[in-house]
Amino acid sequence: MLDPYNRDINYLRISVTDRCNLRCTYCRPMEGISLTGHEDILRYEEILRVVSRAVALGFVKVRLTGGEPLVRRGFVEFAAELKKLKGLEDISLTTNGILLEKYADAIFKAGITRINISLDSLDRDKYRQITRGGNLDDVFNGIAAVEKAGFSPIKINTVIVKGFNDNEVMDFARLAMGKPFQIRFIEIMPVSSVNTGHAEDFLPNRELMETIGRHFRLAPLAGKKHKSDGPARIYTLQDGRGEIGFIDPVSDHFCATCNRLRLMADGKLRACLLKDEEVDLKAALRRKCGDGELDDLIGRAVRLKPEKHDLDCTDRHLKKCHRDMSDIGG
Repeated sequence: MLDPYNRDINYLRISVTDRCNLRCTYCRPMEGISLTGHEDILRYEEILRVVSRAVALGFVKVRLTGGEPLVRRGFVEFAAELKKLKGLEDISLTTNGILLEKYADAIFKAGITRINISLDSLDRDKYRQITRGGNLDDVFNGIAAVEKAGFSPIKINTVIVKGFNDNEVMDFARLAMGKPFQIRFIEIMPVSSVNTGHAEDFLPNRELMETIGRHFRLAPLAGKKHKSDGPARIYTLQDGRGEIGFIDPVSDHFCATCNRLRLMADGKLRACLLKDEEVDLKAALRRKCGDGELDDLIGRAVRLKPEKHDLDCTDRHLKKCHRDMSDIGG
C-alpha cells in the first residue's frame, strides 16, 4: 500500500497490551497511568483478523509489542496462530526481558525467532532506578535463555539519557565485541507527560558514535544485513562478534523511509508515533464489519501518514503526542 508520499507501507507494529511489569521513567509517569480495561482492548481473534486483512493488502511484517507483551495471558498461543497466516513473512517481538527465561523456548517453538530486548543500564542499581524496581538479573537470565533457544538476531535496544547512563555507552559497545548481538542506541523522544526535561536529557547519537569510534573501529554495513534492521544505521566492530546500530528519530529524521503503522491495544490504528491522528478499528470489529470496510479503514490510516514529524532536538519546548509510550507500543 502506497501512502501519499509514495512510501510502501508494509509493516505493522502491534501492542497487544498497555500493561507492563516495569514502570520505566521515560515510558510511564511516576504517578502511574490509567490502564485500559480488559473488554476495551482488542481480543486476540480481532488482532488476527486485522493482520489477515493487512497481509491481503500487502503488509508482510509484524512486530509484537506492549506494554510488555509477555504479561498478557495466552500470548504464546496467539503467536502460534499468527505464524499460520499465509503471506506474513516476518514476525518479531519486543520485550523488556523480565519474563524471557520462562517463555523463551515456548515463543521460539511458536515461530518467533527474532527478538528485541529493551535494556537501558548494565548497572543493577541504575536499572532498578530507571525501571522503578526491575531486577537486572532477570533480564540477563532472559538473554541467556534466548541465546540458548536459538533466536537470531538478538537486538538490545538502549535509550541513552544524558547524565544518567551516558557513562555506560562503552559498556554496551563491548557487549557487541564479545557476543553476536546487535546493540542499538535509540535517541530519547518527547512523549506525553513523560520526558518533560527532554532538552536536558537528550543526547544525539552522533556523540555516542564519536565516543565508540575512539575505542573501536566502526565499519558501516554496505546494505541491510537483516531485513528487520529498519531505520537503524548498522556498523560492524573490527574483531567483534556483534554489531552497533544507531536510530536517530530526533537528530536525523528517517521519515522518508518509514513503512509502518501502529495498532494499539485499544484498537486504534496510528499512522505516526509522533502524530496524534488515529483510525478506530475496534468499533468496526465489534459490530462485525465486512472485510471491505476493514480494508478501507486500514487504507485511511495509510493515507494519514505525514511526510515527516516536526521534532527538532534544538527545541526546548517540543510538541508531544498525548499518548504515553506504553499506550502506543514500544
